[in-house]
Amino acid sequence: MSESGYHDAPADPESDRSGAQDSAIRMLANSLHRLNLAVVKAVDAGVSVELIRATRYHDGQGNWGDQLTPIIHHKRT
Repeated sequence: MSESGYHDAPADPESDRSGAQDSAIRMLANSLHRLNLAVVKAVDAGVSVELIRATRYHDGQGNWGDQLTPIIHHKRT
């Protein structure tokens, strides 16, 4: 029986990324897909959603990533 959870992907011989980097990219892509679905659901429920950069995370080694926060706009009826 295999262990559950996320595991690093094997390194792609055509890429200079490690398996851990490839896994992190896939997890990010999956999370962004779920976020986009949630935005559609919120818009369909009657609100407008604006995603803005709240912070920028730095790892101290030259790598960084933007972190987002939602601004919700609701028309009063």
